[in-house]
Amino acid sequence: MTTPQQALVRSAARNNAEWCAAMCRAHGVVGEFGVEAWVAAGRTPLYYPDAVTLDPGADREALLARVDTAVPGASVKDSFADLDLTEAGFRVLFDAQWIHRPAGAAPRAAPEPAGLAWDVVGDRDALRTWALAWEDGSGDAGLFRAGLLADPETFVISGRSAGGRVVVGAVATRSERVVGVSNVFGPPHTAWPLVLHAAGRLFPDLPVVGYEQGDDLAAALRYGFEAVGPLRVWTHAG
Repeated sequence: MTTPQQALVRSAARNNAEWCAAMCRAHGVVGEFGVEAWVAAGRTPLYYPDAVTLDPGADREALLARVDTAVPGASVKDSFADLDLTEAGFRVLFDAQWIHRPAGAAPRAAPEPAGLAWDVVGDRDALRTWALAWEDGSGDAGLFRAGLLADPETFVISGRSAGGRVVVGAVATRSERVVGVSNVFGPPHTAWPLVLHAAGRLFPDLPVVGYEQGDDLAAALRYGFEAVGPLRVWTHAG
């Protein structure tokens, strides 16, 4: 019998897989949803997994048969932290927690952001400006390609100062039961209030989900999220 918490994790995992699929499509990589996992047909963009499990107890051998480990950089998002991929040549990259915030939840220390204007990025130039703020000098702004702008379920949220500079942001991915928030950047005391305010305006009837770890997890919990289950990301040692 599925518990409410397991149902939340399933919804969060499915939503995250849909975001990974959208990012892959923007890079010309095709992915396929199966009963137990979403898997990309080729190597995925930087920071994005080749597979995301959708149900606990996924068949390890069937999953690995769909992942290309011949090319360096293969990774698997083990959404329920219940797989052991060590014997297949993988190592743990990191552990994290799925997070959930009910629709219409009280702000809990997340007032409407003051002094910032927000909108949803709608053109290439604005996306490039947002990506440069997100990368913070890492050189990875090219990860966010214009194809994302055509995806009807992807919303790139941009928060700007009075001078027009992008200072905080996030990506929101809408699915049937939840909206997933990822790529949150900027000072947490500014970013989370703005992102949650924007999500509440854009998707008032949908719970907000995502995953975080370390200090970022602590920040999310301060702004009304609860941790609902572990996940683990594996990377192939080759």
